[in-house]
Amino acid sequence: MKFGIGQSVRRTEDIRFITGQGQYTDDLRFDKETFVAFARSPHAHARIAKIDIADAKAAPGVVDVLTWKDVEAFGAGPMPCLAPLRNRDGTPVRQSPKPLLAKDRVTFAGEAVAMVIAETYAQASDAAELVDVEYEELGASGTLDSAATGTQIWESAPNNECFDWAAGDEAVAAVAFGKAAHVATVEVVQNRIAPTSMETRNAIGLYEKEKEFYTLYSGNQGSGGLRDRTREILNLPAEKLRVVTTDVGGGFGMKGFMYPEQPLVLIAAKKVNRPVRWSSDRTEAFLTDDHGRDMKTKGELALDNDGKILALRITGTANMGGYLSQFAPFIATLAGGRIFGGVYRVPTVFAHIKGYYSNSGPIDAYRGAGRPEAAYLMERLMDVAAIKTGLGRAEIRKRNLPGPSELPFKNWTGVSFDSGNYPHMLEESMKRADVEGFAARKKQSEARGKKRGLGIAYYVEITFAVGSEPARVAFTENGGVELFVGTQSNGQGHETAFAQLVAEKLGVPFESITVKQGDSDWVNGGGTGGSRSLNMAGGALLGASDEVIRKGKTAAGQVMQAGGKDVSFDVVEGTGRFCVAGSDRTMSVTELAVALKRDKVPGFENGLDSDATFNGAAPTFPNGCHVCEVEVDPDTGKVDLVSYSVFDDFGRVINPMLVAGQVHGGVVQGIGQALLENAVYDAETGQPLSASFTDYAMPRADDLPDIKFAYEEIPCKTHEMGAKGCGEAGTVGALPVVISAIADAIGVAHIDMPATPERVWRALHKKAA
Repeated sequence: MKFGIGQSVRRTEDIRFITGQGQYTDDLRFDKETFVAFARSPHAHARIAKIDIADAKAAPGVVDVLTWKDVEAFGAGPMPCLAPLRNRDGTPVRQSPKPLLAKDRVTFAGEAVAMVIAETYAQASDAAELVDVEYEELGASGTLDSAATGTQIWESAPNNECFDWAAGDEAVAAVAFGKAAHVATVEVVQNRIAPTSMETRNAIGLYEKEKEFYTLYSGNQGSGGLRDRTREILNLPAEKLRVVTTDVGGGFGMKGFMYPEQPLVLIAAKKVNRPVRWSSDRTEAFLTDDHGRDMKTKGELALDNDGKILALRITGTANMGGYLSQFAPFIATLAGGRIFGGVYRVPTVFAHIKGYYSNSGPIDAYRGAGRPEAAYLMERLMDVAAIKTGLGRAEIRKRNLPGPSELPFKNWTGVSFDSGNYPHMLEESMKRADVEGFAARKKQSEARGKKRGLGIAYYVEITFAVGSEPARVAFTENGGVELFVGTQSNGQGHETAFAQLVAEKLGVPFESITVKQGDSDWVNGGGTGGSRSLNMAGGALLGASDEVIRKGKTAAGQVMQAGGKDVSFDVVEGTGRFCVAGSDRTMSVTELAVALKRDKVPGFENGLDSDATFNGAAPTFPNGCHVCEVEVDPDTGKVDLVSYSVFDDFGRVINPMLVAGQVHGGVVQGIGQALLENAVYDAETGQPLSASFTDYAMPRADDLPDIKFAYEEIPCKTHEMGAKGCGEAGTVGALPVVISAIADAIGVAHIDMPATPERVWRALHKKAA
């Protein structure tokens, strides 16, 4: 089919985006709407002695000013942490009961203390500066390194320890290390990342007094999940809150959570009985968006004489920030922990990770969410192990990758890798990157005074294609098809991919399909995150399409007067048709749907409209190999990426063009972390030192080479569609391969991210000394 599965169909949504017809939350307008600005703490850790809002309330245009007293009067609860994690001794994680507006104290710079509502944003912003807060500064611990010995932030967390998590068998691992012929060790830093989505966070709250009904408009990654969390914190029945999400300009995990501003605009809307709107400016985004990563980890790999892995030992610390975001402890532990060791044969693993509170902004999921951290550590260990054993980086990987005949292969946690051909992916990737020709290219670089390095990284990631997900396929009176999903595109191209699935399944015109998403009144699904959307929402759409076909056979028998004869369904030359056995009577799906809507056939009052819920029984495992080459200027330490090649196994590919776009974006975000990005806080004051694009470096087009992307389709065996997901894989592989190449170029075992020119220059000079 021209627009079916496997075709590089151009994204249908791009037409409205590039012509300025997209509709983001900030584009919405409501009668008598008001604007919000927050008075935010300039201190990272302080006790609040007094909040005086009198001058702010008297300022021009101000409608009202809210503090914690208004939040408590509404009956709202504290921000929840939903991570299913327990300490190694079985006790629960030490919680941080964060109110929507600070009450007794603040725990990070930028925490909201008061909410000013005015007729214009300028008036609200001016009045916010008039909120008089008397602070008593407390000692601050702004970084992970300073947290354990700094001033205690939460009463429940001595030494600021939030959790103490362990998994695996420590004693068995110790025995394996005792028998090892070689031990490779590396200590790595996961630098803190600010997600910096193009569209900043936002929220608009509406309240209908007569119905006691709330509506929240907000750019996020799933209106259903946001509705559930918001109504819980506000103690509202589900039927009293609707969440609507229009177009979203980037999420990267950061918009997958509820933030204080979202329930606050609803509280405010009820209090002033007018629409209340807030949009973050860029500085607010740097201060208050959930950041990603910020971990330090020591990895140890035990190997025998042949370079075969005997055991892996991991010891790490993770920054949680000033309070726990929704899934923060999960990201640092179980999210990536399930695939510690990658796809290699690793008989024994012991992991021990502690989480700490610090006086910095909260941490949570960022593209990959734990899996880039896991892959980075393992691939850096494999490079160091290659040095230790003298085997070479490709060879040591080959010796430890299971072959197709060993699948399904269970790792140390019992996670079962169901499909793939890892040795082939490694070999083919190296051929495509012309690794054999690297030596000649290195000589050419040396002739120009540059140091050239080659990086290799084999990654695997685990998607969240589990649980349940609903969807609906409905038909309009003129034969259009509407697909209702509970996931949320924030740039991925869902509208195109979902339309391709249904166009092929039902044989309906691709251009007749409209994807409806982002309204909790339509479908209350699980949202987008963890590369789950295609398998989960796509699976539900295919299930609903099966129901359309089942209903259609019965309905077509009535409409075409089959007289009890069988009715079959087939897609022929792109058109789905119902046929009466032994006759030439046929009807297309579209014709039947229109007839049922028009004629109100008994038993088919809703026509062919169908719902389904997909139940994902197992995760999927995108995997592949990244190879890149860098040139380093020894005089300045500047790193230039001169080539980058990716060879991925994403299972069945629905739209190669969309997949390439996702890989390119993921790779670039990984390159950004490896070379440039770093959200920095002062250790003693907790003040953010990189809260603008002046101080926070982002990758630009001239920082990047042409990314050569190819893929192998090895369908997964755990989902009918055979797809494995691709949204985060680029980032997972990019971090280790870039650092691998730089370390190779300058002749060191390891260098930390971000590999800035200064850091690379210092490493070169330290080695020379």
